[in-house]
Amino acid sequence: MDGRKEASYWETADNGKVRCHLCPHRCLISPGKRGLCRVRENEGGTLYTINYGLVSSLALDPIEKKPLNRFYPGSLILSAGSTGCNFACPFCQNHSIARAAPEEIATHYIPPEELADNAAALKDSGNIGVAYTYNEPMIWFEYVLDAARAVKKRGMKNVLVTNGYVCKEPLEELLPNIDAMNIDLKAFDQGFYKNVVRGGLAEVKETIAASAKACHVEVTTLVIPGLNDSAEDIKKMAEWLANISPDLPLHLSRFFPKHEMTDRAPTSRHSLNELAVAAREYLNYVYIGNV
Repeated sequence: MDGRKEASYWETADNGKVRCHLCPHRCLISPGKRGLCRVRENEGGTLYTINYGLVSSLALDPIEKKPLNRFYPGSLILSAGSTGCNFACPFCQNHSIARAAPEEIATHYIPPEELADNAAALKDSGNIGVAYTYNEPMIWFEYVLDAARAVKKRGMKNVLVTNGYVCKEPLEELLPNIDAMNIDLKAFDQGFYKNVVRGGLAEVKETIAASAKACHVEVTTLVIPGLNDSAEDIKKMAEWLANISPDLPLHLSRFFPKHEMTDRAPTSRHSLNELAVAAREYLNYVYIGNV
């Protein structure tokens, strides 16, 4: 299978172009071209997803690796990823798949029902379901929706590890099938989102607020020295999250030089500890990772 399937959430535009409405970029895509995510293509005036069912990575991981510390702790989850992302983070830790088009890396086709069967076969090993992770699962939307429904039918859990940059309508369609999410909150500053990762803070905040009403949510911020490590901003972030719920877990994770950002040192343990203290003024569960 080549992973090609007509996409959801798009409309026709002038001169054979199509407008994608899956994420807030709302890419206007010319015939033969792809959106920023590199996995949605205009073929003859129809928008196709081109990574449907194409799996680049599959592993049985501890749930804490997602990271989810307060959702079935001690359990395992079958983790699946594809290719592509709708952000352009220069510090991406999974850039080899997240910044790749499907034809650029090795993938294998797994139908949604087969993925659900694989998850069910691992129940005796401690598996609780499927996590859609490694690349951005929201731009794998059609497959994630089908697979999540199949996993749900087998009485198992669905987890998203996501940047949260998705339009309201597809999120609302997906949420009834999702049990937990870890959402990256890259920074609490629109300038960072616009200039560093090519996205929008307001839209991610909307996803966090809406998702927290529907499923278990934990939030992760990768702390990058000199970019998003202001104690004031972390306090503002924690205060905003606490308005959703003071029990909403926040993970502060450590930056390591990676991909296009090798010009700065790893985040210090001291810095992470100080920021965690600041965040704990508002939140009951603040975790430090990768130290």
